[in-house]
Amino acid sequence: MEGRGALGMEKQFYRFVQRVQEENLGVEAVAVADKDRILLEHHFTPDKERNIYSHTKSYMSTAAGIAISEGKLCLEDRLADFFPEKLPKEPQPELFEITLRHLLTMSSGFHHAYLMNADRRNGVGMPDYMSYMLSRKVETKPGSEFVYSTADSILAGRMIEKATGKRLSEYLYEKVFEPLGQGYPMWENDAQGHPVGGGGMFMKLADMMKLGQLYLADGKWNGRQLVDTEWIKEATSKQISTPDEGKSIWSCGYGYQFWLSPYPDSYRADGAFGQITTVLPQKGLAVAVQCPENGDFEKVKTALHELMSDI
Repeated sequence: MEGRGALGMEKQFYRFVQRVQEENLGVEAVAVADKDRILLEHHFTPDKERNIYSHTKSYMSTAAGIAISEGKLCLEDRLADFFPEKLPKEPQPELFEITLRHLLTMSSGFHHAYLMNADRRNGVGMPDYMSYMLSRKVETKPGSEFVYSTADSILAGRMIEKATGKRLSEYLYEKVFEPLGQGYPMWENDAQGHPVGGGGMFMKLADMMKLGQLYLADGKWNGRQLVDTEWIKEATSKQISTPDEGKSIWSCGYGYQFWLSPYPDSYRADGAFGQITTVLPQKGLAVAVQCPENGDFEKVKTALHELMSDI
């Protein structure tokens, strides 16, 4: 990006930085990148690997897309078929209706926010998340309603592992982390050693936002097609409606573990407390922030929205 456009972007970026400092907003780092490199970056605290929480879900979705492109997995594959040994003695018939597509769109039908961060910290579902979830009641028809639940992401991650014969972290290292130069991220595991598909990955800002840069580049990195272009299109398009849609700028629909954003063709990987990479395809940019757990992200949202609207 050159000339007047670059100058305008830089002005808006540093206006955001100044606002964070003057209003003491809870932001630890912010960056703007195109598909090839970081253009602008500012750290308010020392750069370090941070828990990116549910931003992890978008990495898991990427693994699903790769496995599908390799013919190892299908959106219509049924959860119960992958884990018959984990089913209760008298399984609810509706369990056999839940597909990978339903898990990726948070519409499994379990209808509760299961295995969220606080639940896992308190030992809910231990020692076997799969057996725990397959014994929960399916309360609504799978695919009929969006209910945000990390459990859906965890189950989808386990389906990817079963299909590929590899731990999710191992598969992503081979297909994404190593090609992107991200190393082998620290990642929360369950009691059986399975990476938690819905959260708990640790990354620095520059590494976290590489996923957005990869998607900006239609899945190609250093001349290699890492992610199928069609998957990127589907995963970041609206697949299901979300609560408060039309009432909140942050609720614009949901793809396959990506939130849609209120800017033209935009979407985001979104983790708790403000670990976010927003992709702005029409501008050829990705904007990423990392925020502290003890901050007030509601205040950050306003400033961040203005940055992405004006940049």
